[in-house]
Amino acid sequence: QVQLVESGGGTVQPGGSLRLSCAFSGSIFSTYNMGWYRQAPGKQRELVAVILSGGITNYADSVKGRFTISRDNAKNTVYLQMNSLKPEDTAVYYCNARRTSTGRNYWGQGTQVTVSS
Repeated sequence: QVQLVESGGGTVQPGGSLRLSCAFSGSIFSTYNMGWYRQAPGKQRELVAVILSGGITNYADSVKGRFTISRDNAKNTVYLQMNSLKPEDTAVYYCNARRTSTGRNYWGQGTQVTVSS
């Protein structure tokens, strides 16, 4: 039932910024913890940031101070503001939704972020 659609990916130069969006539909957004994951070629998928239904956030050490996750419950949307981008941030970024009551996970289809000069 839950559908997640990411947008906002693209190609930027090192030091640039991007803002990813994830549109949630099919259930009650406020009952889900939301997160962003990424997967680079040859590497495992890793958690980038999470924002719980109550607003608590957590970040991977590699992005702390550069990325900010937020959610707008009125718009059923979660965002990832990415600043000071580095080439090592290049990856496919996936939106994740986790129902608090069941723990079931839902995934978006991903959006490519490329940081290159």
